[in-house]
Amino acid sequence: MLAAVLTQVPTEELIIADDITLRDIAPGDVRVKIAHSGVCHSDLSAMNGTIPLEPPAVLGHEGAGVVVEVGDGVTHVAPGDHVIIAFSPPCGNCNYCVNRQQPNLCMAGFLTQPQFRQGDTIVRAMTNAGTFAEETIVPAMAAIKIDNDVPLDVAALVGCGVTTGVGAALNTAKVTPGSSVVVIGAGGVGVAAIQGAAIAGASEIVAVDLHEGKLDRAKAFGATHAVLPDDLPAAMAEITGGDGFDFALECIGLSSTMRQAFDLTRRGGTACVVGVGRMEDTFSLSAFELFFSEKVLVGSYYGGADVRSDFNRFLRLYKSGRLDLEGMISRRIKIDEINDAMACMGDADIIRQVIDF
Repeated sequence: MLAAVLTQVPTEELIIADDITLRDIAPGDVRVKIAHSGVCHSDLSAMNGTIPLEPPAVLGHEGAGVVVEVGDGVTHVAPGDHVIIAFSPPCGNCNYCVNRQQPNLCMAGFLTQPQFRQGDTIVRAMTNAGTFAEETIVPAMAAIKIDNDVPLDVAALVGCGVTTGVGAALNTAKVTPGSSVVVIGAGGVGVAAIQGAAIAGASEIVAVDLHEGKLDRAKAFGATHAVLPDDLPAAMAEITGGDGFDFALECIGLSSTMRQAFDLTRRGGTACVVGVGRMEDTFSLSAFELFFSEKVLVGSYYGGADVRSDFNRFLRLYKSGRLDLEGMISRRIKIDEINDAMACMGDADIIRQVIDF
């Protein structure tokens, strides 16, 4: 079958291979025919080494499709069911899933056997998903059943970008009604965070980005203000009287913008880091300012979501017209066009591509 394979790191291109096969299905597995996969900036991060991934590997972690086959012991889905693939699924049994009520931090889903082969070579899958392939095998806990009337291109985006951004606003930062919010970065995750803040009832939502085209799009998704970085101090003074925002969501993944998010937050407010940065990229806070400001600085992994319920919660918001997912699809491509799509994304300046298999 066709798959887009990462063969070296760093790289700017994937190899579109036509000789990829799947291992035999095992107990607890689900085999899924991928219908659509989002091209997320995290795929670029795997290509440039920001997210560690040993090649060869099939990229893609944001996908939806139709169940083809299930292994022994799988009862919650059956062939023909429509599913979204969760790239970090909860096992339902560990301390994070049961006692700590943080299922997004469960690591059991990463401990599965590689599902792809290229001849005699084992090919890994990004986050054990590998949605840049015509079919994939995932652990049962990663196949989240959805209603069959949800378009699968829309559903694919819920697998990562939508859940990461909307979840960061609703679950992690816990944006409150009437609050002021600044979102740094108006790419795919950023506009999802903007929509999450709007759903939460924020009164002012300021989108910040270097690209004016993305600022126009941010307004279409619910931002009340959209500014270039140089215009941000004036916007903060107008909206908050200079106190800083109640919530700041960083959706880029750079230490400089993470530090900026903390600085933009008012005393007692919440700065939420949503973007994925490099392991060696650091920023510092003084021991005094953290104490004196009483700000909350929190990371947001997978939007703090419980995918077993949140995927369908977000789809209900979509069906009710409160969450615009179709607008997040910028264009559709075929798998053999994926390198062109990656090149066009550049610095995440395209909201989303959707691969149509």
